[in-house]
Amino acid sequence: SLSAGLDLPGRFLFAILTLMTLIANLVFIEEAVYIYRKIPSSKRSIIIWVNAAAPVIATTSCIGMWIPRSTMFTDFTASVFFAIVIHKFLLMMIKECGGQKLLLMRFENGHFKISTGPCCCCCLCLPRVRITRRTLFWMKLGTFQFAFFRPMFMFLSIVLWTNGNYTPYNLSPKEAAMWISCFIGVLTILALWPVAIMFQQVRTLLTCKKIISKFALYQFILILNHLQTAIINILAMQRIIPCAPPLSSSARGAYMIQQLLIMEMFLITLISRVVYRRRYDDLEPPECMAEDVGDKKQTP
Repeated sequence: SLSAGLDLPGRFLFAILTLMTLIANLVFIEEAVYIYRKIPSSKRSIIIWVNAAAPVIATTSCIGMWIPRSTMFTDFTASVFFAIVIHKFLLMMIKECGGQKLLLMRFENGHFKISTGPCCCCCLCLPRVRITRRTLFWMKLGTFQFAFFRPMFMFLSIVLWTNGNYTPYNLSPKEAAMWISCFIGVLTILALWPVAIMFQQVRTLLTCKKIISKFALYQFILILNHLQTAIINILAMQRIIPCAPPLSSSARGAYMIQQLLIMEMFLITLISRVVYRRRYDDLEPPECMAEDVGDKKQTP
C-alpha cells in the first residue's frame, strides 16, 4: 500500500496535507451555513457554488494523493466542477447587480467592451456591443456551453483511457489526447471571454461588493488548476521532472500537482471566507443598498 511505502517525513507530509484539506472543508461548511442564513435566497446557491471551488479541488487532490490510481477520475471531477463554477461566477456578477432586469435598467444605453482577454485583448478596433437581453443571453450561453460540453469530453476521455487509447498530455498528433485537449482549450477560451467582458462592465459598480477581490480569487483558481497542472504534466511527460524509483516521472508530476493544489486551495479557501463574508446589518453604500432592495423585490 501507499502508506507502507512512505518514510516518516513522507507520512508527516501526507498527514499535514490531509489535515489542511479537512480544515478547508470545515471552513467551507461554516461559510455555507453563514451564507444560507444571511444572504437573500436569489443568490444564495450561486455564491455557495463559487465558494465550493477551492475545497472541492483540495478534496479531489487529497483523494488522488492517497489513491494514485484514482488520479484520472479526481482530476476530471475537479475540472468538470470548475467548468460549472465559471458559469456560476458570471451569474453571480449579474445577481450582485440586482438581477438581469435591474442590470439592463442600469446600463440601458451602455455598451460592452468586447476587446478583452482571453480572446480579443489585442483587437482594440472591435466595436462595442449594446447591452441588451440578447447579448446577455449570448454571454450566458458562452459559459454554459463549457459547463455542458466539458463533462462530455471528460467522459469520452475516460472511456478512451480505460481502453488504452488515451494518455493525458501526450502531444503526439496521432493521439486522441491532443485533439481532445485542443477542443477543450477552445471551449475554455470561449467560456472565459464573457466573464471577462462582464467583469470589465460591472467592476466599478460592484466595488462595494469586493468584486475585484472575488474575480482575483477566481482567476487564481483557474490558473493554478489548469495552467499549473498542464505545465507540470507536460514537464513530467518530457522527463524534465526526473523519476525517483519507485515513482516514474509522470507519478512524481502527479504528486507535485496534488500537493501544491492542496496547499494553494487551502489558502484560497481561507481568503474566500474573508472576501465573501460581510456584515449585512452594517450600513452600506447607497448603490449596494439599492441592489439589495432590488434582490428582495425579485425574491418570491
